[in-house]
Amino acid sequence: MTSAASIDALSSVFSVPGMDCPSEERLIRLALDPAPDVESVACDFTLRRVVVTHRGPAVDVLSRLEPLRLGAVLLETAAASALPPAHPLDERAERRVLIVVLVINAVMFVAEFAVGWFAQSSGLIADALDMLADAMVYGMALGVVGGALARQVRMAHLAAVLQALLAVGVLLDVLRRVWWGSAPMPELMMGMATLAMIANGVCLLVLARHRQDGAHMRATWIFTSTDALANAGVVVAGALVAWSGSEYPDLVMGAVIAIMVFQSARLIWRTAEAGSQTGR
Repeated sequence: MTSAASIDALSSVFSVPGMDCPSEERLIRLALDPAPDVESVACDFTLRRVVVTHRGPAVDVLSRLEPLRLGAVLLETAAASALPPAHPLDERAERRVLIVVLVINAVMFVAEFAVGWFAQSSGLIADALDMLADAMVYGMALGVVGGALARQVRMAHLAAVLQALLAVGVLLDVLRRVWWGSAPMPELMMGMATLAMIANGVCLLVLARHRQDGAHMRATWIFTSTDALANAGVVVAGALVAWSGSEYPDLVMGAVIAIMVFQSARLIWRTAEAGSQTGR
């Protein structure tokens, strides 16, 4: 048999339409980096493509991306020397960036949850949960930088379960407020959600600043437009509450964001399952 080490390195380019924020990048790396036949992974958010340097068939790499359901499609495969080399990953710089965004998301979770509870806003509470979900993903990434596959899979499973439980908890809280009624405070909703939007923008700027490709500003725009969507939704819900005097815009937004977090939990779980299959 031919050993993996004796096989010439290949570079495969994959189109990944569903990769539009740092969370998806971390999940892609979680699925690919531990594989023994994968040498490097480079993500281009501008084109939404992933370039993987590997040894062995490209379909093996694709089989690890497909469970993520991000629409991965193999575009081309060539000898590794035929494509520009991927920038090496600076683990120390990566840890610093992850610590910064983790702290920002954790602080904003506490602040937004407290204000959301005081303001009787399901939208703010769910948005705080979205911050916590991001913190979990960054924490998971921080914990697995340079770590073993088994630890990566365990942490991914734990993050997925915690996110799913929290999302279900918010949905139950929405149902409770529908039954018993609530009186959300629109001014606090809009003010806190705007602050959360600013915090998300800071996180995305920090992440984009440390990218090694040449599309920093465009990538940052993609990040911000995606991650700030929930924050903007709460601002709109707050305005609708102020205009209509009804609590339902807030309740609907809370349910929508909770469902988004639950979908994120499913994605992380699928990534962990793909990682466990890789390790077998």
